[in-house]
Amino acid sequence: ATGLGYHTGGPLIGSAFDNEKGFFELVPAVLQNDEFMNKQRIWWNAGVREYDYQKALQEKKEGHLTFAQGKKALAVLNNPDNIPYLQKDPRMCITLQTWLPLLKSEPAVLFTYRHPLEVAQSLKRRENDFTLEHGLRLWIVYNMRGVQNSQDLCRVTTSNEQVLANPLQEVKRLAKELTQKCHVAPPPDELKQEDVDKFIDTTLQHNGAQQKAEQAQRTVLALHNDGKCKVFEYDSEYTPEDNPNTYQRELEMYRKAMKVYCDFQSGAAYEANYEWPELD
Repeated sequence: ATGLGYHTGGPLIGSAFDNEKGFFELVPAVLQNDEFMNKQRIWWNAGVREYDYQKALQEKKEGHLTFAQGKKALAVLNNPDNIPYLQKDPRMCITLQTWLPLLKSEPAVLFTYRHPLEVAQSLKRRENDFTLEHGLRLWIVYNMRGVQNSQDLCRVTTSNEQVLANPLQEVKRLAKELTQKCHVAPPPDELKQEDVDKFIDTTLQHNGAQQKAEQAQRTVLALHNDGKCKVFEYDSEYTPEDNPNTYQRELEMYRKAMKVYCDFQSGAAYEANYEWPELD
């Protein structure tokens, strides 16, 4: 956003111990998403699969929820002087359909995904009493709703792995595709290597290659995409001997998440008729 000149508005959520570069999420949009969810007794990490976007719109219409933060967010998103804008908040995967009728113009969607185990492990480190199984489940739900809720919008896709492999060229490709495919206004600025260097930690690329090399030594649990996508065993705090039920639930959730991950790689998960895994 910074290198290309996309407008983000403000204030934005800044850095934290687990994200030193900052989150770049529009605070009023985040707070309004929390309000939408809270009125349905949902939180970002609990019950999100049950979110009802029509109920949220009805509650707004009838004045049964606070929309002060939403007005601040729309002042950014509906301001023609802010085109092209970029709005980031994982909660949008869940609440997007509530926002669409409130926007003056239909947005394009930049959809990116990350390895489910990396996300689940990050959540487990950051949150208290957060299990790996719960993190994997959330990964599935957020990605599922993100794809489903953007099915009728112009969508451009990438992955964390693709961005880290060649940040400069991949971000340029995304900006070009947003303009040519989705007719988003061209970004005001041209992305330069120095812009990338400010935000991309090159050690991540090295660590990624090292992790792949280490992973290749592990047992393969499943193969997808004609063997191109391998599901490797992972480190669990549980064992089949000491915690058989918990271990099995976690393993099954990992297998389900990895199947979706492989289907993102092949493109199958973006199809309208894609069969998402059943979740208890």
